[in-house]
Amino acid sequence: MSESTDPAAVAEQTGPADKIAAGYAFTGPALELGALLWDGSCLPGHQVRIPLPMLNRHGLVAGATGTGKTKTLQLIAEQLSAAGVPVFLADIKGDVSGISAPGAPNEKVAERANGVAQRWEATGYPTEFYSLGGIGPGIPVRSTVTSFGPVLMSKVLQLNQTQEQSLGLIFHYADTKGLELIDLKDLRAVVAFLVSDQGKPELKGIGGLSTVTAGVILRALTAFEQQGAAEFFGEPEFDTGEFLRTAADGRGTVSVLELPAVQDKPQLFSTFLMWLLADLFNDLPEVGDLEQPKLVFFFDEAHLLFHGASKAFLDSITQTVRLIRSKGVGVFFVTQTPKDVPGDVLAQLGNRVQHALRAFTPDDAKALKATVKTFPHSAYDLEELLTQLGTGEAVVTVLSENGAPTPVAATRLRAPQSLMGPIAPAALDQAVRSSPLWSRYAEPVDRESAYEKISAEQAAAEAAAEAAAAAAEAQKQAEEAEKQAARTARSAPRPDPSLAEQVVGSGLFRSLARSIGTQLGREISRSVFGTARRRR
Repeated sequence: MSESTDPAAVAEQTGPADKIAAGYAFTGPALELGALLWDGSCLPGHQVRIPLPMLNRHGLVAGATGTGKTKTLQLIAEQLSAAGVPVFLADIKGDVSGISAPGAPNEKVAERANGVAQRWEATGYPTEFYSLGGIGPGIPVRSTVTSFGPVLMSKVLQLNQTQEQSLGLIFHYADTKGLELIDLKDLRAVVAFLVSDQGKPELKGIGGLSTVTAGVILRALTAFEQQGAAEFFGEPEFDTGEFLRTAADGRGTVSVLELPAVQDKPQLFSTFLMWLLADLFNDLPEVGDLEQPKLVFFFDEAHLLFHGASKAFLDSITQTVRLIRSKGVGVFFVTQTPKDVPGDVLAQLGNRVQHALRAFTPDDAKALKATVKTFPHSAYDLEELLTQLGTGEAVVTVLSENGAPTPVAATRLRAPQSLMGPIAPAALDQAVRSSPLWSRYAEPVDRESAYEKISAEQAAAEAAAEAAAAAAEAQKQAEEAEKQAARTARSAPRPDPSLAEQVVGSGLFRSLARSIGTQLGREISRSVFGTARRRR
């Protein structure tokens, strides 16, 4: 924005600015965002701030590409860390790692600091670096398939509503059968079993899952695995409680999830971020409103999370965002326009930092008008203002200490005190490997789970089937041998008759037996048949 340098003009214009600034005059601890912009002038005496206790009421950082959203994240994260609040940042482009190192002073930084009454001091902040499954630099963050759950899994597999419900039945089947789903090969083994001849009868007992739908899920799962996603699922499963740590000096640890290596898989990393948030929601106790949050979670590229999402998925997000506030966690969604966020979720975001929007196309103009409507009544012409903001400037409205929205304030933001850019790869690698968490999570563990159990059962079933088949074959061969022996016996030539048989069978003998009735004939006859002679 262009600025007026006439002191008299500035004094005349500060009446409305005083009223706006009064809405940010908080008595408790607060984060300093920058100086008020009014009618083309930057007013360093009018500071725009966010009350620290209100950071768990969630927020939105929006704006076109190149308007300074990442630096705004860095600025807020630094001050949260300094206040002892842990922070989670998703580093999609690889330029947030600099928060761990002191910033580099230069003329632009000095000019910005002087213009907004900032006492700038180069400072690095305690940082841990993570990666999804060990792809890229960072401590590996893994989830088991069971923990990830069917709703999130359906999102990354791009399943429709019917297929999502079917996947839920498959998870239920695995639970009831004691089949642990740790990695993707476990889930694939269960689905493959259910569409096999051996497993098809099981389908009838889990709510009517069709073999066609199971086949679709199996193909989607195989394609997903071929994209390298298998690295993200397994053990040791990451404990999201690690994000709640503070450093020895009391500052909050900044957890940076390095995502450049998977930035071509937007659905995967956005859904995985949602798992991290949902896991925190499940594990943390209810604490109500605190003097400061337990954790502030920045969800970058939020539009990727909601793109193509099912109703069940959106309902889960809305519930998580609504209820996690009472567990001391604040969530900031970072995206290009508020319309990227569903209305039910947007309604939960009490703190807004809106960077410039562009109106180059009819769709851009429509988005601009929609954005303006999401703000409270303002003394600014927001439709014009939002197209004129410079880099590092934004329209701000937050929740005051009593929970009421503050006046809309055009703001020139402060400069981050840490390095505005990535640290050297060698320094990042050294930071990762020197972390005490490296030994805990670096090496994957593959213990017995669904895949091994199903494989063992199938092997046993195949062995039993082979044994039964072998026994049946042996029985068949024995029976065939008996039949062959009988056939051989019937067809074999009779042996030559003995001398006695020849004599008895001769015509002479028969003639003699009929005609000779003498004692000599009877003796000859008995002696021939081998009977004992009668004693005289």
